[in-house]
Amino acid sequence: METTIQKTSRSPITQKEYPLPKQADDQAGIDQFLSLHPGKKVVVVQGLGFVGSVMGLVVANALTEEYAVIGIDLPTPASYWKICSINEGVFPVLASDPKISLYYENARKKQNYYATYDSYVYSKADVIVVDINLDVKKQSSEGTEPEDYSVDLTPFKKAIESIGTNCKPDVLVLVETTVPPGTSEKIVKPILEECLLKRGLSKDELKVGHSYERVMPGPKYIDSIQNFYRVFAGTDETSALAVETFLKTVIRTDEYPLTRLGNTNATEMAKVLENSFRAMNIAFMVEWSRFAEEAGVDIYEVVNAIRLRPTHKNIMLPGLGVGGYCLTKDPLLASWAKMNLFGSTERLHQSEKGVQINDKMPLYAFEFLQSQYPGPLVGKKVLLLGVSYLNDVGDTRYTPVEGFYDQLEIEGAAIVLHDPHVLYWEEKDVWVNQDLDKLLEQEYDLIAITTGHKEYRNNPDLLDKLFQQSASFIYDTIGVLTNEEIRLLSSKHTVKVIGRGDL
Repeated sequence: METTIQKTSRSPITQKEYPLPKQADDQAGIDQFLSLHPGKKVVVVQGLGFVGSVMGLVVANALTEEYAVIGIDLPTPASYWKICSINEGVFPVLASDPKISLYYENARKKQNYYATYDSYVYSKADVIVVDINLDVKKQSSEGTEPEDYSVDLTPFKKAIESIGTNCKPDVLVLVETTVPPGTSEKIVKPILEECLLKRGLSKDELKVGHSYERVMPGPKYIDSIQNFYRVFAGTDETSALAVETFLKTVIRTDEYPLTRLGNTNATEMAKVLENSFRAMNIAFMVEWSRFAEEAGVDIYEVVNAIRLRPTHKNIMLPGLGVGGYCLTKDPLLASWAKMNLFGSTERLHQSEKGVQINDKMPLYAFEFLQSQYPGPLVGKKVLLLGVSYLNDVGDTRYTPVEGFYDQLEIEGAAIVLHDPHVLYWEEKDVWVNQDLDKLLEQEYDLIAITTGHKEYRNNPDLLDKLFQQSASFIYDTIGVLTNEEIRLLSSKHTVKVIGRGDL
């Protein structure tokens, strides 16, 4: 793994600067760690992001097996701080789940969770769990036609090659990354087999499987891995059995039984299909929100009435937009795979259209604000309540708040940020204030509720402070405010809510 020309890696949590290693060599550190755990199986987790770092924690706290767990990431400014942070006693993910700190402290006591940047570690692994990013590049948010997005597998392939160049011939490689259907069978396994043959090793004992994660950062972060249903498959029978055996040591399969599918194409399709369904459900509600606004209808009471029917409980409510790492890209991965891995001439048009609509939601929310706000926004003081993409989590990846924030910035507004779960907004390189009481001692021209955190819902103290503001414009982009709260605030302020045309 190569370093970049930049010299340091800064932790967004502690702001500590870590000098990048001059060469990718940590063999001594790896060997010293493993000497503490003789006879234990070694599990290497490739990728120390939101999924990989916590997956490593769960494996280090496995239910029925004592593993020696090593996480690996790149020695780059964006990633190297995570390696140092894990080894120095500061977990690199901030979360509201108390199990995170409990599991991390337990792993520290057992000294069974180490982090490195050296691909030498793959040579020691019995199991390698792949939890790296696989991104979709969008040239424009205005559409998702063939020329407007691309899937570049080069970094992913390079990561798999790094495994194949170093791994034992009988290793189990378990892909958890969300990948285009067909990836494990048509890309991962062939790369690994080719690497083994080049090294003069047999490919017959290699095991490759896929079991996608359903990780939900937030108060049930750990449970979304350890206490939740899993779907899995292998590229052959031996691989499938190996995956099942491993997962049963880390997941409470007595309460959450595993579901085995016929092949890895099926498990890969399952992940992108379930996310595509949710993304399209959200996109479906966008045009109905606009219709409700035009027709003088409260779409929230309409949806809640429909939800009384058991078969329609999962109909979505309107909002600022779609965020997070999955719903913003997974439908495109599926469509790309259909065309590029299975030779189809027909795209998944509806799935692509859903992403296109969802990408425009923050812009629509801003345009609705402009249509309702009395005058230009230049120089106006704006408070945004929430920057994460989902309520009660601290995850800002692809948050729709970013698009809304950017539009306010373009218009020249003076923006103040609050989020109880986010200290630092990495994508914008800005710190986020967490003292809402102090913030509300100031006056604002516009207060926008942009994430549905519990701190903003049914909070009499917050309602009182909002009411005490001088005549202001309050914009609820996700329907947090109740009818009673809207009536109270409207007696003094202008209040607008996306999807409500009865105000």
